[in-house]
Amino acid sequence: MNVLILGGGAREHAMALATAKSPRLGRLFVVPGNPGCAAVATIAAIDIRDHAAVVRFCRENAVDLVVVGPEAPLVAGVADDLATVGIACFGPSRVAAQLEGSKGFTKDFCREFGIPTADYQRFRDKGAALDYVRRKGAPIVVKADGLAAGKGVVVAMTLSEAEAAVDALFDGAFGEAGAEVVVEEFLRGEEISFFALSDGSGRRHSAARGITSASETATPVRTPAAWGPIRRRR
Repeated sequence: MNVLILGGGAREHAMALATAKSPRLGRLFVVPGNPGCAAVATIAAIDIRDHAAVVRFCRENAVDLVVVGPEAPLVAGVADDLATVGIACFGPSRVAAQLEGSKGFTKDFCREFGIPTADYQRFRDKGAALDYVRRKGAPIVVKADGLAAGKGVVVAMTLSEAEAAVDALFDGAFGEAGAEVVVEEFLRGEEISFFALSDGSGRRHSAARGITSASETATPVRTPAAWGPIRRRR
């Protein structure tokens, strides 16, 4: 089986190292890859935002399976585009990837299906967001709705920090990712990650992983492919 991994960071390096151990592996490619990946795979300078180029590479190299590392290509629908031409892809569809691509979408999803999550509001107007944080007070959590490379969340311990975060997001600190802002209840506790894989009918899961967080942080836990705080049970 020929496998293509999309991405070029440490995560993709770890995926390449693990995939290279499989006795079922034929050829391994990582696009765009990095020097670490090059030790176990063939790398190529292809823009993974160009889905047509990715599909063309797969056809030219008889790729059987594509594994997507970064969130952005999934949110942009690369899995859908690969499926359309009959290439297997390990990664969610564009619709499912909204759970990672929009914090507001995920919060609404949790609320609709009764998944415990911190109280929140979504805003596209800076004035309304500022009014809300002033009513709620601090500590409070301010988030860019979209993908921001893991940097779009501010756990504001004071009202001035919260106001500054709202100002920064609406003033373009994270570009389009901050066009909508989620303001969320602050929760204190432990971080737990739980990972599951599903093919649409069955599922396999790993053991939960607990991480001790600093006392002055929110309490995130993995909900379906996205972050959502929960309350600690006593």
